[in-house]
Amino acid sequence: MALMPVSLEGQLVVAISSRALFDFEEENRVFEASDDRAYMQLQFERLELAAKPGVAFSLVNKLLAFNTAAPRVEVVILSRNDPVSGMRVFRSAQHFGLPIQRGVFTRGQPPWRYLKPLAANLFLSTNEADVRSALGAGVPAARVYPQSARASDSHPDEVRIAFDGDAVLFSDEAERVFQAAGLDAFQTHERDRAATPLAPGPFKPLLEALHRLQREPARHMRIRTALVTARSAPAHERAIRTLMDWRIEIDEAMFLGGLAKGEFLREFEPDFFFDDQTGHIENAVLHVPAGHVAAGIANG
Repeated sequence: MALMPVSLEGQLVVAISSRALFDFEEENRVFEASDDRAYMQLQFERLELAAKPGVAFSLVNKLLAFNTAAPRVEVVILSRNDPVSGMRVFRSAQHFGLPIQRGVFTRGQPPWRYLKPLAANLFLSTNEADVRSALGAGVPAARVYPQSARASDSHPDEVRIAFDGDAVLFSDEAERVFQAAGLDAFQTHERDRAATPLAPGPFKPLLEALHRLQREPARHMRIRTALVTARSAPAHERAIRTLMDWRIEIDEAMFLGGLAKGEFLREFEPDFFFDDQTGHIENAVLHVPAGHVAAGIANG
């Protein structure tokens, strides 16, 4: 079949594993208890049965809603599943009206190496090794917690995404000072450098891609972003000035000074939250969909 070359250039490209998009936890238990053949057989037997939405389903569903007039978001299944199980993934997407047409299925092999030809802006997976490899290759990536609370349906016309700051949007420079010398040294370090922008963290490219969508909202779909950080005054200023230097606007900022983030996130109601510290994620997943960014000194 000869087709003209197609390009995804200029689109926000999300690569996602099947377990991050759909609830395959029951099938995964079969895989872990037996082998991939038993798993493959079960998925084939359930071909006509649509899988239930998974942790990142709301995020993907809303992002795809930007494609009303022109293609602006591309979602690609990037999965360690086998091709037979991949049929059920596509059938389930079709069932829910998700216009997903591309997928790579590697039957147990690390799929992250296909992120580069996709020029992916985000990779969501339940596999920590794949997430770490993606981050190492410079792709924003997070390990999805399958037990996360599902997204609220209160904002059908708004994609809501919340980010931690240090080691996620920003580099882990300040976090390293905090780990080495404590809170007072951290506050002094940040106050003295308030006018010096922080270096980019692993998720700056995603924030930039979202900002492009934010500047040109679709007719019935907008993006709302939040910075949810353990920073407090006076260290807040460097974070805000860094975003201003990047010419990126964040809609909400929460400087929580070490307060647990979960209940604040519950009120913001994001479709997804990204943080580099497992403690924050474990608190967040009680309330919202969340993923761990295995980057920076906290994940060395």
